[in-house]
Amino acid sequence: MASNSTLHVWPIPAFTDNYIWCIRDSQSAILVDPGDAKPAIDYLQQEGLHLSGILITHYHADHIGGLKDLLTWGHSRGFSFPIYGPAAEDIPERTHALFEGDRVEFAKPAISLGVLEVPGHTLGHIAYVADTAHNPGETPKLFCGDTLFASGCGRLFEGTPTQMSSSLAKFLSLPEDSLVYCTHEYTLSNIRFALAVEPQNVNLQAWAKEAQQLRDRNQPTVPTNIAHEKRVNPFMRCDQEPVLAAAENVIGKKLNTPAEVLAVVRAWKDRF
Repeated sequence: MASNSTLHVWPIPAFTDNYIWCIRDSQSAILVDPGDAKPAIDYLQQEGLHLSGILITHYHADHIGGLKDLLTWGHSRGFSFPIYGPAAEDIPERTHALFEGDRVEFAKPAISLGVLEVPGHTLGHIAYVADTAHNPGETPKLFCGDTLFASGCGRLFEGTPTQMSSSLAKFLSLPEDSLVYCTHEYTLSNIRFALAVEPQNVNLQAWAKEAQQLRDRNQPTVPTNIAHEKRVNPFMRCDQEPVLAAAENVIGKKLNTPAEVLAVVRAWKDRF
């Protein structure tokens, strides 16, 4: 059991490859992107945790689908909780609409999170950053939804490559030890593609073996951290020569900006 003073972030598996992240201490919890209420409720009840609030990164059903049932469950036990989410997206259960630069503060568990607007996967997508300035003694944390994945990035359902490039640049500027809590276990398939882009990347080769060993033991490959993603994730390496060269080879012309490189690499991934 966690101590009162220490935050833990626990992955609650949902569907086939989702993670509902539970930010917790020994008594209270915050859920991130609960697409399915049942596994979340089961975990909260098993651990005897009070639900203090919910953080939503974007409106897709596998991220918000559990909200109604969680509200009903809370009300049946005589308590309610805030639901934070992006201001630019339609989330009926949301109680607090968030914009870039906003902060979300919880007393139990004790955590302070800043908000980044990171369009690309959806137009209103946001991410939550728990930095060390506002959370002394804690490793910085990034809850990035479907914008950044381990060794990959989200599909551009609504946004443009330029938007996604700008969003990932915000993540690139975070402290390198920031833990990356994405919401899908897509890592092995992302690594297969990344190796097609950079077959000579020795960091990526080593990560491929490590990630496979983790999955063979049915363990999550996430969180990673920003430093790791800078070494192995082609979408975080669009300014690096091997990724640039691979993209130019695919498209057959010179590319001038990271956003142009990302556009080619993302389209390549979509048909991979």
